[in-house]
Amino acid sequence: MNSMLRLAVPLLCGLLFGAGLAMSGMTDTRVVLGFLDVVGDWNPALVLVMAGALLVTVPAFYLARKKPKPMLCDSFSLPAKTSIDAQLLGGAAIFGIGWGLYGYCPGPALASLSTLNIEPLIFVVAMAVGMIRR
Repeated sequence: MNSMLRLAVPLLCGLLFGAGLAMSGMTDTRVVLGFLDVVGDWNPALVLVMAGALLVTVPAFYLARKKPKPMLCDSFSLPAKTSIDAQLLGGAAIFGIGWGLYGYCPGPALASLSTLNIEPLIFVVAMAVGMIRR
């Protein structure tokens, strides 16, 4: 597989993902925060987006696991670590707190950069700084 195709396919997949997030309203923090507000003015839109994602992802992962290797790589890159530990739980808690405070997670935040607004840019820069390993 040539190197241009190895770059083009992930780029196209990312663009498709970002377009799907934008079309579903998931780049609007009010939609996400409305979903998290279960005792107030609850917005169930995110449930439908998640269900749609599962309808595509579950069969795709099932079929992919039957393949000896991916189409564009020499091998699958799966996590070696499968246990639940304090680092995983702490990261999940920080992710959830950030998501609940502002209404963005990494995918929608990156897709929101296309709006050219300052808020998603600040979020993405802060997220990138937080991802720096010591």
